Amino acid sequence: MAETTQQPSPSVFLDDLPLLAPCIIDIDGGKDDSSPEDDGNLVLPYISRMLMEDITGEFSDRYNPDHPALLKAQQPFAEILSNAIQKCPCKQLSQPAPLRMDTVEAKSLQLMTDKGSSCVDVVSMAFFKGMEEANKFLPIPTDSDETVWPSCRRKKKRLDRDDETTAQAQEVGMSTSKQMAASLQPAETEEEAAAREMLDRLMLNGYDHPSLAADMLEPPYVDIGMIGKTTPPRGRRHAVDLHTLLIRCAEAVASNDYRGAADLLERIKHHSSPTGDGTHRLAHCFAMGLEARLAGTGSQIYRLFMDKLTSSTVGVLKAYQFHMTSCCFLLVQHLFSNKTIYNAVTGRKKLHIVHYGLGRGLQWPDLLRWLARRDGGPPEVRLTGIDNPQPRFRPAQHIEETGHRLSECARRIGVPFRFRGIAKKLEAVQVEDLDIDPDEVLVINSILHLQSLMDESVFVERSNPRDMVLSTIRKMRPSVFIHAVNNGSHSSAFFMTRFREVLHSYTALFDMMDAIAPRDDDKRLLVERDMFAACITNIIACEGMDRVQRPQSYKQWQIRSQRAGLRQLPLDPEIVQMLKDKVKKEYHKSFVINEDQHWLLQGWKGRVLYALSMWTADDDRSVLAQT
Repeated sequence: MAETTQQPSPSVFLDDLPLLAPCIIDIDGGKDDSSPEDDGNLVLPYISRMLMEDITGEFSDRYNPDHPALLKAQQPFAEILSNAIQKCPCKQLSQPAPLRMDTVEAKSLQLMTDKGSSCVDVVSMAFFKGMEEANKFLPIPTDSDETVWPSCRRKKKRLDRDDETTAQAQEVGMSTSKQMAASLQPAETEEEAAAREMLDRLMLNGYDHPSLAADMLEPPYVDIGMIGKTTPPRGRRHAVDLHTLLIRCAEAVASNDYRGAADLLERIKHHSSPTGDGTHRLAHCFAMGLEARLAGTGSQIYRLFMDKLTSSTVGVLKAYQFHMTSCCFLLVQHLFSNKTIYNAVTGRKKLHIVHYGLGRGLQWPDLLRWLARRDGGPPEVRLTGIDNPQPRFRPAQHIEETGHRLSECARRIGVPFRFRGIAKKLEAVQVEDLDIDPDEVLVINSILHLQSLMDESVFVERSNPRDMVLSTIRKMRPSVFIHAVNNGSHSSAFFMTRFREVLHSYTALFDMMDAIAPRDDDKRLLVERDMFAACITNIIACEGMDRVQRPQSYKQWQIRSQRAGLRQLPLDPEIVQMLKDKVKKEYHKSFVINEDQHWLLQGWKGRVLYALSMWTADDDRSVLAQT
């Protein structure tokens, strides 16, 4: 009998499509003239996407839902599902108390607990999500009103007709998959459109411009004495130590004591709340992470968090507003970086900034305004923004939007400006990709972004991405490399060590939130729900490549950077004093700024949370080192 040739899984092509053609965008700003070459560069990514769509069309002709090989391949998966349902060890988690959170948490709870045990939902969701993705490549019959997906659904029921639980799991998997797919491509609402317009004005006019005051800003100073007094603390009614309960629950999870962990989770959720005091909110987020680890849904929940956060301009603006008015960490990092760059380009006419982790680019309008007012006129500014590609057919969409906003800002201000965006994994960027000009002052900027790179605990037998990026930076020979890190030891491979460390760090952060913002502040709720909870869930519930939040202590980063061939530069005393004075004058008294071995440390009540430093190539004579 002739052997049947198996075709590759369609999911393989879905995973690889964004990586086939990394996008590089060039945008000129600060001048009105344009050249045909620039228009051609903008067309290339579009042509690449068109070609990729043609490729997927070729694959779609090879699959038929009624093909005997496909039906035969479905049989063992149906049997696996039946066995998994019968042997699931997590049935005691079938009906946990509901957690009150926004849409991301609702979806995550549906992944873990809707209509049966958590393991049933996870297995079925994964299986049917894969089938739905595969059906994108199957031809839709033109002579029937039935779609491909119901056809696959009937085949599944025919293979396991007597298993009613599997049919229920199938329905849950279908609805969850559709909701997840819908969340990946949200329609832009009026609120989102207004937020994008506000973001454009923020880029052009600055954060404190009067035109934004009514729409975006609230009074930047809060009466510290009134914070937390409007609502009496709930802790007096519940004599429980939530920190102890969390550690005991984590120990039960680590030892695979599912029943004990479920009982402790019920107690924690009963005494926690997303709207209570700092301890209650902390326990609520950690309970969510522990429950996700038990159910094995940590990576799915984290992706939901990230999809919502990256697609919401409203959320970005609210979080930015909160950090600028109430919390000094981001403001200090931006001021430190911008002032260092401004000093580095003194007396020079060309500046090239390479930004790892561009995001929305909210750091750069202030620097452009400073340079526009410089004696002797502004220098020519070239900004290369590097960020990870988005997982769809427009991997560089967010970089394109940021580049256009920055270019328009520079044009209005009168700064000669050119933007180049690279949608690529950070470790894949090489020196040759950056077109470095020796006449330019080269500055490399990374604010809390390199911590998402994998380290030697994942890549044992070859160079890890973290060291690869530092080595590339050394080869660039920058005038200065500005590096801000999240100070913590959350990257440990041992779960309990990692859990205790992240618990201590976020205890300080939630205590800070209690002191600087009222409990009903919607921006505080957004930061805690969409940012803190996302990081906590990823650190607690994910392992291996799925765990992307891997901060190390600043001393570990110091050793790693020196090993990569970088030399640390001393801090500028004037910049340090300026930042200390600003924080002391405008922010809560418990914020601290200290220095240690050429590191500028930021913290809360004595716990160091962030650290900033400046570096250059060890064999290079930096511009800052000479001044």
